[in-house]
Amino acid sequence: MVKTLMRVLKETFVMSLPLAVIMIIVCGFVAPFEDPFDYVRLVVGYTGVVIGQALFLVGLESSILPIGKEMGKSLIKLKKSVFIIFFGMLFGFFATVAEPALWVLGRQTNLIIDSVNVPLFIMAMSVGVGLFAGFALFRIMKDLNIRIVFIVLYAVTFLVIAVVPEQFIALGFDGSGATTGDISVPFLLALGLGVSRTLRTNSDDDSFGIIGIASVGPILAVFLYGAVLRAVYGGIPAEGIYNPGGSSTNFITILLSNFGDAVIALFPLLLAFIPFQFLLIKLPKATFIRIMMGIIPVFAGLLLFLSSIDFGFAFAGNYIGVVFMDTARPEWFQWLLLGIGFILGVAITLTEPAVTVLGEQLEEMIGIKRMTTRLTLAVGIGFSAMLCIVKIMWQVNILWFLVPLYAVALIMIKFTPKMFVGLAFDSGGVTGGALSSAVLTPLTLGVAQAVAYAAGDEAHSILTNGFGIIAFISVTPLIAVQAMGIVFSGLRKYDQAFERVKRNKD
Repeated sequence: MVKTLMRVLKETFVMSLPLAVIMIIVCGFVAPFEDPFDYVRLVVGYTGVVIGQALFLVGLESSILPIGKEMGKSLIKLKKSVFIIFFGMLFGFFATVAEPALWVLGRQTNLIIDSVNVPLFIMAMSVGVGLFAGFALFRIMKDLNIRIVFIVLYAVTFLVIAVVPEQFIALGFDGSGATTGDISVPFLLALGLGVSRTLRTNSDDDSFGIIGIASVGPILAVFLYGAVLRAVYGGIPAEGIYNPGGSSTNFITILLSNFGDAVIALFPLLLAFIPFQFLLIKLPKATFIRIMMGIIPVFAGLLLFLSSIDFGFAFAGNYIGVVFMDTARPEWFQWLLLGIGFILGVAITLTEPAVTVLGEQLEEMIGIKRMTTRLTLAVGIGFSAMLCIVKIMWQVNILWFLVPLYAVALIMIKFTPKMFVGLAFDSGGVTGGALSSAVLTPLTLGVAQAVAYAAGDEAHSILTNGFGIIAFISVTPLIAVQAMGIVFSGLRKYDQAFERVKRNKD
């Protein structure tokens, strides 16, 4: 365990270096902190995030992933479709509740509107994932055309927007990306792969797409949550000042306050696994104990990760957003923020564990190098961050961006190989992980707050203007990966034609 931890810690540190360099350059030289203690917060926050993520990944490998695979296999033993779908929904819910990125997003939202109950907010989105994960399994069993499924789902989603509170539109699309990260991605991929390979012969085509379909659920769940909140309070409650990390500069206090959230995140997954172990899975005693012991580093890593974000990372992201929009600084500072947003988007995507998992699975299945997938997604996310900052600076309604981007993605479905359609929509979910929520969301919320102050409009909705970064992160991969699939398919056809010509000549 210790050797594995040191290896993963080294890998996590190396992958996070681009993010660290950007933070050092911006906060150390371009726009230095005024309070020296802020550097302590940044260092502690960064160190805690790296160590926490390493602990989390080590535990993930020895506990959560085996749980996902074993529970996925055990579903087939139920034989009847209705049971497979029901427990698929249940597992999707349990895996999502434990998702670090979702907790980060929920807490960021609560900082702006304290009427938003974080556990209830997370439960609502997890129910959305569970319901649509069940529908994704139903699609595999009934061999429904994945292209038509995505077109219908997103058509319905954009129609529902007409009755959704404006403040919850961007947040809903952000929730779509935040719900699929380090825990839910490998869990749902294992679930979809196990069911598709057992029930169908064209398993590679069907194994992707479960995350993309499941990602629609939280969008609709947040829309509904916003509508209920408006009905209960007779309108959306007033927003407060967004000040991450401002309530406490004591790391131990933050650590203790997050203890309960970390327990709530992991308890449902264990609640589902233990009965299945004794009734269907029946792993050897030693294996079962090893898996349960693996939960300890997952818990410790999640607790340290969330606390470090609260203490230093969210604060730093917000600081960058505010300081570059400060009217006392030269106007070119605002334009420099676009470049910083692009670099941060690329750096964070290369660091996200869920992106690594997806790249490894794709390389194993069809031979595309994992770095090709990661770089394709990273460049797309870099442009996403730029577009989101532009949206905030000019206070443009997010739908003016999302509707055309989704329209392009849905049109491309017609020309994209079937497997890459599911892969593209899966990629849209996995790129909005915990680090994206931890750094980019505070950055954009800071920019939105600065824009409101500069306009003399402190009542301007930070929810409406500030959220949306994960929504952008979730849509650009749909286009980038489908383009990669079209190119890959074209090159493969060319190679096959070349080989046929060569054989004929011989």
